[in-house]
Amino acid sequence: MMPLTDRDVSPDSNRYPYCVVWTPIPCLTWFFPFVGHMGIANSRGVIRDFAGSYYVAEDDMGFGWPTRYWQLAPEHVEGGSEVFDRAVQDASDVYKSRIHNIFCDNCHSHVAMALNSMRYQDRDDWNMVKLAWYSLTKGSFVRNTDILSQFLPFAIIVFIFIIVIGFSVTH
Repeated sequence: MMPLTDRDVSPDSNRYPYCVVWTPIPCLTWFFPFVGHMGIANSRGVIRDFAGSYYVAEDDMGFGWPTRYWQLAPEHVEGGSEVFDRAVQDASDVYKSRIHNIFCDNCHSHVAMALNSMRYQDRDDWNMVKLAWYSLTKGSFVRNTDILSQFLPFAIIVFIFIIVIGFSVTH
């Protein structure tokens, strides 16, 4: 077995260096499978997430360990790992004094602040929508079975809805 490098994701030890991480929110993700909880990990893989008003968790995500991750490249940050880590810490410090609002100042906003602060990819226009899109299109599932936690409840709900509608139309 090859030794881990400083960028290797290690789900067994819950380490996701330089990653934006995502996990489903029970009930909400069942009906809207692209809606979930997001955090960002520093260079050591320690996850920080805005889990509620005045609370930024460290290594204890609000809705369970990640099921998806999108690994960022520290070379896209002027100043590298040091600036990356400082931006994650600074955004976390700011969000420890904020009220959580599910629609406009939430876990995605926390991650966006960190990316804007570090000027990831020389950008300062990261927001909830862009992060959701990038996580969906560039993210990887932690385990092959994690796709089920994101999409199976929705598929079951749609199936039941179709059966109920079909039954009501025929009777």
